[in-house]
Amino acid sequence: MYVMEAALKAMSNPTRREILRLVQNDEKPAGEIASNFPISRPAISQHLTVLKFAGLIDERRSGVKRLYRTRVEGMAELKEFLDNFWDNRLERLKSVIEASEVSRMEPSW
Repeated sequence: MYVMEAALKAMSNPTRREILRLVQNDEKPAGEIASNFPISRPAISQHLTVLKFAGLIDERRSGVKRLYRTRVEGMAELKEFLDNFWDNRLERLKSVIEASEVSRMEPSW
């Protein structure tokens, strides 16, 4: 569960969500990623580290460059967690609503 908490925390930041969007289809070097943001390269490096630690991106070295891409397995695990989370919550909400509707339909004598 610790990894999932790290992934959820990583996704809470809009810059990190945008980084994930940028690297979802192909690898990009850190410099190219950084060029999309009005913040320093060290700040982008910190965001990349958080995403890597959370298991959401992979890093590969190619010469002097570091290339980043979405880690499919990490994103799949996050999606599965969120799907289950919302399915359970929505199922409980449905039960509460149905119980409320039944109680309103019963005579109150």
